[in-house]
Amino acid sequence: MKNASVSLAVLTALVTPDLYANQSGNSTITLGEVRISQKESTQLRTENILTSVDVMGGDQVEDKNVMNSWQLLGQMPGIQLTETGQGAESGKATFRAFNGEGYINAIKVLIDGIPSNVNSGNQRFIDMIFPLDIEYIEVVRGTNDPRYGLHNIGGNINYATRQGGNYTDSRLTYGSFNTREVQLAIGHEEGNFAQNYLLAKQDSDGSRDHSNSNKYSLGGKWFISNDQQTFRIGTIARLYHHQADEGGYLTRDELRASRTDSPAKNANDRSDRDMKHLSLHMDWQLDEDMVLSNKLYYNSYNDDRSITFTSYRPGNAPRQRRFWDEQQRGVLSNLTWRSNDVVTLDGGINYEEQDNAYERKRFTYNVPTDFNAAPARIQNDDHYTLRNLGGYVQAVVQPTDALKIIPAMRVDKFSGHTKAFDGNSVAKGSLQDYGWIEQPKLSVVYSVNPDIDIYANWGRTFQILTGSTSPAYLINGAFSYSPSINTGKEVGVKFRPFTGTQARVAVWQQDATDEVSNMPATGTTEGLGETRRRGIDMQFTAQLDDHWTVWGSHAIQQAKVIKAFNADGESLAGKEVFSTPRYISNLGFDYRLDDDWRFGMQARAQGNYYIETTNEAGKYGGFALLDANVSYRVSAATSIDLQVKNLTDRQYEYVWYDNFFWGGDDQAMFSPAAGRAAYVSLNVKL
Repeated sequence: MKNASVSLAVLTALVTPDLYANQSGNSTITLGEVRISQKESTQLRTENILTSVDVMGGDQVEDKNVMNSWQLLGQMPGIQLTETGQGAESGKATFRAFNGEGYINAIKVLIDGIPSNVNSGNQRFIDMIFPLDIEYIEVVRGTNDPRYGLHNIGGNINYATRQGGNYTDSRLTYGSFNTREVQLAIGHEEGNFAQNYLLAKQDSDGSRDHSNSNKYSLGGKWFISNDQQTFRIGTIARLYHHQADEGGYLTRDELRASRTDSPAKNANDRSDRDMKHLSLHMDWQLDEDMVLSNKLYYNSYNDDRSITFTSYRPGNAPRQRRFWDEQQRGVLSNLTWRSNDVVTLDGGINYEEQDNAYERKRFTYNVPTDFNAAPARIQNDDHYTLRNLGGYVQAVVQPTDALKIIPAMRVDKFSGHTKAFDGNSVAKGSLQDYGWIEQPKLSVVYSVNPDIDIYANWGRTFQILTGSTSPAYLINGAFSYSPSINTGKEVGVKFRPFTGTQARVAVWQQDATDEVSNMPATGTTEGLGETRRRGIDMQFTAQLDDHWTVWGSHAIQQAKVIKAFNADGESLAGKEVFSTPRYISNLGFDYRLDDDWRFGMQARAQGNYYIETTNEAGKYGGFALLDANVSYRVSAATSIDLQVKNLTDRQYEYVWYDNFFWGGDDQAMFSPAAGRAAYVSLNVKL
C-alpha cells in the first residue's frame, strides 16, 4: 500500500508539481495502491476538500467477483449496500444514514468526473463499469464539497477508470449459479497518444429461480496531448446492455417454504436495459499557476421493466410495465489559480439538461401476468425536462504551514416543464420554482504535527423533487415546495499511530428542513419533515509489514424524524427514518505469503432497520458476512484466484414494506440474498 500522500487518486498532474506543495494536512484515507497511468487534471486534489474522503485503489477491486460494480463499495468504510436483487434493478450503495430504497437518493455518482445519476438520483450508470477497468474509487462524505449540486445531499462517489498506460489484462471467471464472466482491458500509449479499451461479458443463472442475467459492456478512451504535456484532449465512449429475469419478492410464508423459489406470479417479470455514454474532456495548463478543465457529456438510459409486486388483490395496481427513456447532456468547466503562496482560488460552472420520457402501464390480474397483452390502463405517459445551472467558488487559504481554511459558496437553479398523461387527461406545467439555491460551506484543518491532522467542516446541500408529475411539477393542484436544505457539520481527527498506519475518527450531524420521501417510478411522495442524521465514523488501515495488510471500520449512525405528521395527522417525531441500520462495520486482512501466494478475508456487517415510517412493522435486514479468497501466481503474467462469498452460508434478505401505495397487504416482503458461492478466475496480464 502506498502512503496516502503519494498515492492519492486525484492528482493534478497537469499543474506544475509544486503548485500545492505548500498545502499540508488532509483527512483522506487510502486503501490499496492507486495506479497512476495517465496524467489527469481536476479542480483541486480532493484531499483539499477536507471532509471525510476515502480512496480505494484498483488493486483492491480488479480481482473481486461481483454481479454489479456498486457492490465493490462494500469494502469501504460506512457504506450501506441495499441489495434489492431484482434483475437489472439490483440495488445501490449509500452512506451517512441515507438509505438505498430509492425514495431518498442522496448520493451523487460520477464516472471519470461525469455526473452519472439518472433523473431520480438512482445509480444505474455504475453498471456500465467493470472491475478490471477501475483505477480507483473515491468517496467524499458530508455537505462541504462545493463542486456538485444535484443529488449531492450526503456526499458523492467517483469511479475513475484507467486512462493511458500499456497493458493487456484479462480475467476469465466461472462460479456458482453457472456464472460466467470475461473481462478484457487494453491500454496502449505511444508518444502523445493514449488509447484504452474494455470488453466485458457476464452471464449467470442467478441464485434463485427465474433470475437469469445476461449483460455486456464496451468502452473506449482516446486522448492526445502536446509535447509539453500542458494540453490534453480526448473522448470516452461506452455501450451497455442488460437483460435479466426478476425472481420477485416473497411473503414471510413463501420465504420459509423456499428461499430460491420464484412465485408463479413473477414468471413474466424481467428487465431490458440499455445505456450509452459519450464525453469530451479537455485539460489545459494556461501557465504554471493556472489550469482550465472542461468536460462535455451525453448519457442515455433506456429501460423496459415488467414487475409484479403482489398477488393478494385482483386489481391491476401491483402489475406494471415501466419504460424509461432519459437523455442527459451537460458541460462542466473549472478554473484553478494559485494567486500566491497563501491563496489558491478554484471555481467552476456546470449546466445539465435532461429530456426524459416515462411510461407506466398496468395490467389485469393474472398468474402470471402477460405483460405483452393490452394493458388495463395507462398510468403514465409523460414527457418532461429538467435544466440545472450551477456554479461554485472556493478558496484554499493557508496562512501558516499548519493551518488551512477553505470557504466556499455554491448556487444552483432549476427549470423544466412536463406534459403528463395520467390515463384520463394531459396536464402541462413547469417545474417547482426553487429560485437560486445557495449553499455556503467552510472547512478548516490544522496539522498538529506530521502525524496528526484535526479538521472541522460545515456546509449546506439541498434536496429537490424529481420525477415527471406532481408535486415535482406544478400540475394537478400541486402545492409549492421549497428545497429541503441539509445543514451538515463534522469534526474529526486523522492520525498515524505508527509507520504504515492511517486512522480517522469523525463525529458528524446533518439536519434537513423538509425532507421528502419521493419515488418517481410509482408516483408516491411522502413528507418526512424535519430530520436529523448523526453518527460516529471510525476506521483504520495498516500495512503491518511486507506480508500483512489490515483494515477495518465501524460506523454508528442514526436517522430520526424531528418534526412531521403522517396522512392521519399523527406525529412522526422521534421515529427512525426507515431502512437505516444503526451500525455498519467491516474488517479485512490481506496476507502475502510470498511473491506467488496471497490470502485474504473480509467480514462485513450491518444492523437491523425499521421498514416503514411509523416503526411499527418491526426491524429487519441485518447481517454478518464473511468472504475469503486465495490467489496463486502461476507465472509472471498468469495467476489463478478462488473467492468464496458468504463463507458461513448466512441467510439474510433485503426487506421492504408492502403497503397501500402498491395495492398490497401491509406486510414485509423479502428478497433473499445468495448463500455460499464460490468463483474461480484465471487472470492474464501482458
